[in-house]
Amino acid sequence: MNLTIEKLVYGGDGLARLPEGKTVFMPFVLPQEEISATIIQEKSSFARATADQVLKPSPYRVQPQCPYFAACGGCHYQHSGYTAQLENKRAILKETLLRNGKLEWKGEIITHSGEPWGYRNRSRLKVRSGEAFAIGYHRMGSHDLLAVKQCPISSPAINRILTHLWEMGEAGKVPAGISEIEFFADHADTKMVLEIYLAPDAPEMREFAADLQAKAPEIKGIAFFVENAGSEPGNQQPKYTVGDAALPYQVGEKAFRVSAGSFFQVNRYLVRELVQTVVGDFHGRIALDLYAGVGLFATHLSKRFDQVFAVESAPVSATDLQANAIKNVVPVLSTAEGFLPRCINMQPELVVVDPPRAGLGAKATQLLAALRVKRIVYVSCDPATLARDTKLFLETGYHVEEVHMVDLFPQTFHIESVVRLARS
Repeated sequence: MNLTIEKLVYGGDGLARLPEGKTVFMPFVLPQEEISATIIQEKSSFARATADQVLKPSPYRVQPQCPYFAACGGCHYQHSGYTAQLENKRAILKETLLRNGKLEWKGEIITHSGEPWGYRNRSRLKVRSGEAFAIGYHRMGSHDLLAVKQCPISSPAINRILTHLWEMGEAGKVPAGISEIEFFADHADTKMVLEIYLAPDAPEMREFAADLQAKAPEIKGIAFFVENAGSEPGNQQPKYTVGDAALPYQVGEKAFRVSAGSFFQVNRYLVRELVQTVVGDFHGRIALDLYAGVGLFATHLSKRFDQVFAVESAPVSATDLQANAIKNVVPVLSTAEGFLPRCINMQPELVVVDPPRAGLGAKATQLLAALRVKRIVYVSCDPATLARDTKLFLETGYHVEEVHMVDLFPQTFHIESVVRLARS
C-alpha cells in the first residue's frame, strides 16, 4: 500500500490517511514522503503501519549516524536533518497548543538549539549482569534489551565509561544483580557520578565499585539504589554510596551541588540558555520557583528579586536545594499544592513552574491562578499537558506573551518549551 505522509505527530510517528480517510501512524518517515507501507494494526479509529520502502524521499532525509537507530527506542528523528527536526517540533508544539489548549499562537516560536550530538550529561541504561553481560536501551516498542556499545547523543565521558563497563562485563567482572546504571557527568564532562540500581537480593558491590573507579578515576562516586523500592525517582535514598555521590555543576557564576538521585537538566550545551530564557529580565520583590529541583532557576532569580521561595518535594533534590540556596533564597520542602495556599497574602510578582511530564494538573493550576500573580513562566517537557494547563490559565484572565522551544532532546520526539503568561 502506498501512502503520503502529511505531517509528524508528537511521539515520533508520521501521519498518513487510508483511502477511506482513516488515520495511519508509522515511524521513521518525514512529511510529504511517499511510502510503501504495510498495515500491522487496525483499530476502529486509526491504524499503525511500517514503512517498507521510501518511494519519494523528503529532501530533508539524511543517513542516521547511529548503527542502532530504528532498533533502539532512544531516538526517533536521526533520519531527519536537524533544521527539519526543529521545524517539525515547532509545528507539533503549535498544533498541540491549539488542539489541547485552544490557543491559536500566531506569533513566532522562539527557538533555542545547540549541538545535536553528544549533548546528554545524563543517560540511563539497562543492564543484564552476570555471565551473559550486556548494557543498552530498550528496543523500540518493547522492554527487550538492545545491547549498545556507544551512544552518540550521550557525552564523550559517558561513552568512555560505557566502554570500560563493556570491558569489565565481558571479562566477567560485573556481578549479577545490577538492573540499570545511570551516568551523570559534570559541566566540563570530566567528572562523573553513577547511580546503580540493584535487585533486592543483590550482594554488596563495594569491590566492584572500587574496581570500576580504578579503571575510570573520573568516577567520583557511585550510589547504589534498590530497584522498585516503591519510591518515585528523586524520592529514594541510596542503600549505600562509594566515594562522593554528588558533583558540582557550573552554570554561569554558580556551581550547583547535584547528588545522585537529584533532578537536573540533561542537555549540557543548553542549560545556561534555558536559565536565561526562564529568568529573562524580570525583577521585583518576591518570586516563587515551584518544582525547584536543586535551585537552578531560583538562584538566578535571586539576582533580580528581593526574595525567592524555592519549593521542592523530592527529598534528595530538596537537600541539594538547601545546600545551594544563597541568602535571599528560601528553600521549602513541599508540594506545589501544599505550598500555594500559604501564598495568598505574599503577592509574588513572578512564578516559575517546571513540573514533571504530568504537568501542573487542575488543582495546582487553579491554586496558582487564584494568586492573580502578574506573570507566570511555565517550563514544560510535554506539550500536551502544557496545553491543557495553559487553557485553564487563559480561562482565568491570562494571555500568552511568548512561546519558546528549547531543544534539549535532539534526535528524539521530546519537546521542551517555555511559555510566558501575563495577566490581561
